[in-house]
Amino acid sequence: MKFIYPVLLTLLLLNCTSEKNDALRYEKETHLKNIKQLTFGGDNAEAYWSYDNTKLVFQANNPEWDTECDQIFYMDAEENEPGFEAPIISTGLGRTTCSYFLPDETIVYGSTHLDDIACPEVPERGPGGAYVWPIYEGYDIFRANLDGEIIDTLTTTPGYDAEATVSPDGSKIVFTSMRTGDLELFIMDVDGSNVVQITDELGYDGGAFFSPNGTELIFRASRPKTEAEVEKYTSLLAEGLVEPTDMELFLVNVDGTNMRQITDLGNANWAPFFHPSGEKIIFSSNHNSTRGFPFNLFMINPDGSGLEQVTFDDTFDSFPMFSHDGKKLVFSSNRFNGGDRSTNVFIADWVK
Repeated sequence: MKFIYPVLLTLLLLNCTSEKNDALRYEKETHLKNIKQLTFGGDNAEAYWSYDNTKLVFQANNPEWDTECDQIFYMDAEENEPGFEAPIISTGLGRTTCSYFLPDETIVYGSTHLDDIACPEVPERGPGGAYVWPIYEGYDIFRANLDGEIIDTLTTTPGYDAEATVSPDGSKIVFTSMRTGDLELFIMDVDGSNVVQITDELGYDGGAFFSPNGTELIFRASRPKTEAEVEKYTSLLAEGLVEPTDMELFLVNVDGTNMRQITDLGNANWAPFFHPSGEKIIFSSNHNSTRGFPFNLFMINPDGSGLEQVTFDDTFDSFPMFSHDGKKLVFSSNRFNGGDRSTNVFIADWVK
């Protein structure tokens, strides 16, 4: 009997730990377990794994960290306590976006600091109160180490260059650029050389990620078709704006061939990412909404079949990324924030 009690105590403690973590999970979220909250307050988003799955790089705007607009930080992919402060990677100047690890634990990210050290103004809503994204022309892409030292400036072309992510083998970077007059996808070597244009159809092409085998890109895109839609898109773009409320997911080979649309859901479908198996794509969508939210995570097969809802928050879940071994999922969410509108980073064990 004396050996039974320690076993029972261990099982009890494990059960209590599971219940604590499951408090951050909704009942229908059967693909997730042991959810942990990694940030506490402010706006934290686009957290992406290091290649060894031990660290996360992310952008944050947190007044307690002395930020005036989004900057790039990193943290261990473990459990943090309220009040922790993540080390900063970016310069603290201008506005930053879309950071991503390379295999050697250097970082690529977009920043406006060379154009202006001040935070650029956030635009007012578009015509009719429509939500708009700014396309700041001062964005360029930089490579830095974890100490924040800029190693290289990878883009110098006038206009928007941002949304950079890295191929699985670490040899290529895909990014979105305005260098041709529209928001298109380009691929370059990690030193910024050998830039090749991938997309060329009118509309916003962005948020691209490589497939696990490095042969394809999954991305979000708008495709204005009617005369009114084209006029609206081009007029906003001339003002440095896009309206991201009508986007679908597309796949294309890295050489620009075999472009195909894999969702036709309506509203905004974005932030797609492949499972390392290559068999599923996870993404954020509000296609079930009539009021703009909630955004939840959904999963789909690469051929567009098998749509399945993954998260069930009543406000916002987005920016999902699987760890490189496929065992963990990181995402950003408004869940359980006490109504203060903060967006935080969460990780969870992935259940197939």
